[in-house]
Amino acid sequence: MNAVALIPTASAHTFADPEARLDLLADLSQRLLAAAKARGASQAEVSCSEEAGLNVNVRMGEVETVEATRDRGIAVTVYFGQRKGSASTADLRDESLEATVEQACAIARYTEDDVSAGLADAALMASDLRDFDSWHPWAIDADHAVELALACETAGRDYDARIENSDGASVGTGASLGVYANSHGFVGRERSTQHSFGCAMIAGRGDAMQRDGWYSSALAADDLESAASVGRKAGERTIARLAPRQIATGEYPVLFAAESARSLIGHLLSAISGGALYRQASFLLDSVGTQLFPSWFQIEEQPFLHRGLRSTSFDAEGVATRESAIVSGGVLERYVLGSYSARKLGLQTTANAGGVHNLQVAANAGDFSSMLRDTGRGLLVTELMGQGVNTVTGDYSRGAAGFWIENGQIQYPIDGITIAGNLRKMFAAVEAVGSDVDYRSHVRTGSILVGRMTVAGESADE
Repeated sequence: MNAVALIPTASAHTFADPEARLDLLADLSQRLLAAAKARGASQAEVSCSEEAGLNVNVRMGEVETVEATRDRGIAVTVYFGQRKGSASTADLRDESLEATVEQACAIARYTEDDVSAGLADAALMASDLRDFDSWHPWAIDADHAVELALACETAGRDYDARIENSDGASVGTGASLGVYANSHGFVGRERSTQHSFGCAMIAGRGDAMQRDGWYSSALAADDLESAASVGRKAGERTIARLAPRQIATGEYPVLFAAESARSLIGHLLSAISGGALYRQASFLLDSVGTQLFPSWFQIEEQPFLHRGLRSTSFDAEGVATRESAIVSGGVLERYVLGSYSARKLGLQTTANAGGVHNLQVAANAGDFSSMLRDTGRGLLVTELMGQGVNTVTGDYSRGAAGFWIENGQIQYPIDGITIAGNLRKMFAAVEAVGSDVDYRSHVRTGSILVGRMTVAGESADE
């Protein structure tokens, strides 16, 4: 296949000519599809990806790691009727690529028929392939990255004399290229960048130590918070957690800060994903068309956002994405499906093979200060711990830390508590979504106020 000669080298953490490399990956995908067809495959698909990055970590003023990464992956899936086989490689030598196709075909010949197997329907393939301004390489070398990481950590350590230790600071930059192609004739190309600053501080001594941090992440380096700002915010958050108190076990309003609130949306997505549904492992089976949230609540999928973290014209199967509601008027409008899970359920794909593409949770309230006022008296959750969520039953129980709210204002830090409930009841009890959106995730939501949850804190005999 002469692949090695066609794929040029590039600098450590970027691509010198990304469009040329995408051309080469697209050409490689076509030759792999042709090889699968020559071996008798009735359908085939190929995913080619390349990633490059630079990550540095410092701690207590010293460099801990400087890592340049470069990864490549070629995945081939073939179908012989409704028998499927997949194989992958990172080796672009001709013999390795030939062996990968042969291995995929061999696997397919020995698997059982699966009536749900196969490519997405040809009529659903994307044709309007757009650019979403997601390519912003950062011309930064290791020395400059180390300088920024040290500046970030220094700002955090200098914030308060009680910060005597650090969990370190990091700077990262990465670029990725991808091509998906299948035997319907679809070829989709994508490129994106991602950059970040992160910092975590430790304050206090002995059993009184507390840790917290902050990070900034964006597709373009110009959109990042400054390194010093990230460090100061990490210091501020850490100092705020010193001398935590306990609260009595009881039922209270719980305000999830924006960075914690998106986990609630994540639990919803897990419960309405195709895999959980066709395995009957979800508390939201047969729930499309039912009222899950209050009537004002809305979640929109917006795959075409300018500089959206997961903006795309097509999903992982080449199906054209589209703007649509997941929840409208509090009612669950649809599931989150790829072609395989849709066929298992007797439904149509929702163009979500590979996940969702930018969710916007509509706000019905004001900024963070107004959300505190709306809460009145209750718990602000800024950190969640553990994995105590049962998607089958909807039961929810997680360790948490945050702050006690009294008279609409933060009073003191809280630690060592557990918050519990049932997701179906929690969704119905959502009272407000703030406008304080956290843009560091493809799930864009502000803080979320749940009217009442069980909070296990100090027991009666303590």
